[in-house]
Amino acid sequence: MTALVPAVRRTLKAGALVVAIGLSAGITGVLVGAAASRLSGNRMAPWIVGRAAGVCSYLLLVTLVLMGLALSHPWRVRVRHPSTASRIRLHVALAAFTLIFVTLHVVALATDRYAGVGWWGALLPMRASYRPVATTLGVIALWSGVLAGVTAGLAGRLPRRMWWPIHKVAAIALVLAWVHGVLGGGDTAALFSLYVVTGGLVLVVAVSRYVARNSADLVAELTS
Repeated sequence: MTALVPAVRRTLKAGALVVAIGLSAGITGVLVGAAASRLSGNRMAPWIVGRAAGVCSYLLLVTLVLMGLALSHPWRVRVRHPSTASRIRLHVALAAFTLIFVTLHVVALATDRYAGVGWWGALLPMRASYRPVATTLGVIALWSGVLAGVTAGLAGRLPRRMWWPIHKVAAIALVLAWVHGVLGGGDTAALFSLYVVTGGLVLVVAVSRYVARNSADLVAELTS
């Protein structure tokens, strides 16, 4: 009887996951259908989709960085639930969703002939005619995020002292994405409070993460 308990738990978790995915897919389908019906024939549709994907990407990146800070925070040992393994899986899932929405953001604006970005502007610095400095910051943030993702894939394969310092460019990617959003968006005034609150939250958590370190934490980072 005892041996059946883990199997039942796994079955329930799998069922809950299926239900969650089904609900997510259903809600997404409804929202995409509603958006498509409203934007049909609208010349600004690609720009609106690209901007919406960009804001979603930013919020996902904020959450991703916060989760990364939580995983490396000296106070993480005080939190028992969810488990470290579950937190790492959530971190990976957030990275995947961030990549998806960043890709949508880039493709939507690169293929919009009215956006003044194009493929070269979306992938290379100072090649966009639309707000070139702001767009370039977004390009650098994109490649910084890719570098952070590649180094995360090396975790467990290389010593931490080799991949961890490079992985920290994720924080730089967030700062660049923040400035990119503020300077590049035509609706910055409406979203400015969002940028201030999210940026401030990340700053507070990041400062607490480094202030809370002791000598043992520093030695572990250098030698592990």
